[in-house]
Amino acid sequence: MNITIVTVGKLKEKYLKQGIAEYTKRLSAYANVQVVEVPDEKAPENMSEADMQIVKEKEGARILGKISPDTHVIALAIEGQKWTSERLAKEMDNLATYGKSKVAFVIGGSVGLSNEVLQRANGKLSFSDMTFPHQLMRLILVEQVYRAFKINRGEPYHK
Repeated sequence: MNITIVTVGKLKEKYLKQGIAEYTKRLSAYANVQVVEVPDEKAPENMSEADMQIVKEKEGARILGKISPDTHVIALAIEGQKWTSERLAKEMDNLATYGKSKVAFVIGGSVGLSNEVLQRANGKLSFSDMTFPHQLMRLILVEQVYRAFKINRGEPYHK
């Protein structure tokens, strides 16, 4: 399986880079994983709704430019479904079983994802009702994808 994490903005925090590198290395036994960063749109601190929409659209176009037509897309969005780790494992297993070998998880920037990205998504996933920094979500996501593979293989990590 080829898994791409498409995310807005550059990761600067060393501790997050190290964590993501560790889980990506662990995942290499199960899947080909790649993190693709697209530039975030520079925006003032106090944006109007119209400004936020423009930022989302520009970032969304960059995101969509990194996703091929044959890719199954899961957008991380607050309005998405909440899954357990076991449900994520089952969904990943189903994708592999039914020939969906390309999967992209999309993490938006600080103002979220554009309507175009959400419409392109085959599913929307929410990790919590809480808000997390999008940089931290990368680490949480890659850990959960690793956990899903361990669950599907019946290996003890998830216990």
